[in-house]
Amino acid sequence: MRSVEQHLSAILAGLRPLPPFEQHLLDAHGHFLAEDVAAERDLPPFDNSAMDGYAVRLVDVLGASEQNPVVLSVEQELPAGVAPSLIELEPGTCARIMTGAPVPPGADAIVPVEWTDAGAAAEGSVRISRAPGLGQHIRTVGEDVRSGQVVLTEGTRLGARQIGLLAAIGRDLVAVRPAPRVVVLSTGAELVEPGTEPAPGQIHDSNSFTLATAAKEAGAEVYRVGMVADDGKALLDAIEDQLIRADLVITSGGVSMGAYEVVKETLGRLGTVEFVKVAMQPGMPQGFGVIGPDQTPIFTLPGNPVSAYVSFEIFVKPALRALQGLATREEKAETAVTSESFDSPEGRRQFLRGRLVRSADTGEHAVTRVGLASGSGSHLMGGLAHADCLIVVPEDVTRVEQGEQVSILRLESA
Repeated sequence: MRSVEQHLSAILAGLRPLPPFEQHLLDAHGHFLAEDVAAERDLPPFDNSAMDGYAVRLVDVLGASEQNPVVLSVEQELPAGVAPSLIELEPGTCARIMTGAPVPPGADAIVPVEWTDAGAAAEGSVRISRAPGLGQHIRTVGEDVRSGQVVLTEGTRLGARQIGLLAAIGRDLVAVRPAPRVVVLSTGAELVEPGTEPAPGQIHDSNSFTLATAAKEAGAEVYRVGMVADDGKALLDAIEDQLIRADLVITSGGVSMGAYEVVKETLGRLGTVEFVKVAMQPGMPQGFGVIGPDQTPIFTLPGNPVSAYVSFEIFVKPALRALQGLATREEKAETAVTSESFDSPEGRRQFLRGRLVRSADTGEHAVTRVGLASGSGSHLMGGLAHADCLIVVPEDVTRVEQGEQVSILRLESA
């Protein structure tokens, strides 16, 4: 039986990042950078005003107040968005300036228009009733970004703020990793689509919906195929039909030890998909390998809904990161105090559905197992829907006492 770490290592060893491609900024949104991005110019590219007001020589306005205003001659008009001939300020003069306009030589501060009479007292002059500090309200060249500075590193996810920065430094194209295209299907003759009335012995398919949305939340482009009957040829045909648009395939069901395990029987004969037992609960039966001419990775997850979801969190999500050229995330170790005592099977890492509650007194998190009214079986979805974390109990721990610290794995979509 493999450990969780051994199985994850075997998966990641067989994966390679998807090739990058260039995208325009809006199309690059949500993707991960495949390059370091350096600025080709300073930002701001020139000294400019942060306020509407007057560019002044500080020495000319020192001591200005409401009781003793300073009157300066307005010799220049500097709007934003144009490149006027900048004239050096002479003593006793100033320039009327708009936000974003270049600061003229000799000016070392901006007086906001609110600190003046806006030229109302006499045409061609302005009355200033308050002095700024040295450099106040001037955005200096390169104070935000310097030319040659790396502003975003490879692996950065491009959200609104990062896209804005790229636009500000003049980039319209960037190299990104594509979102992995994931095909999701369920197997089982007992499955029917939600919205239809199940016949005796049938149940609604939930796995393909759970796994498809989990893959979306992990940044993938997802194609839900739905259910495939318990027939080897039908399974292979369904998978092969989808390979043209798949970077990764996920199936659920048909991998246990019993009869009619069509996924295990069919894909096992190909010799490229390995089926193993992993020392974990839920999710012990696992399969992973490649299929088709492009050696497309395929995960064959257990059919029980909780087993399938936990398997996705532990194994598939890191694989999706690897396809996007991202390092395996070192999850920050989080702990919480258990609100109850419970047993755990020896030799298996247990992942229990939990819910966190922060103590108003200590600020610490306490965690409670959820879904226990009807049991903790891996077919029970009610508790999973209300969980916001997984309680992780190591293989060598058989008893957890109330008040003990335990490791938790947060569920990002909770």
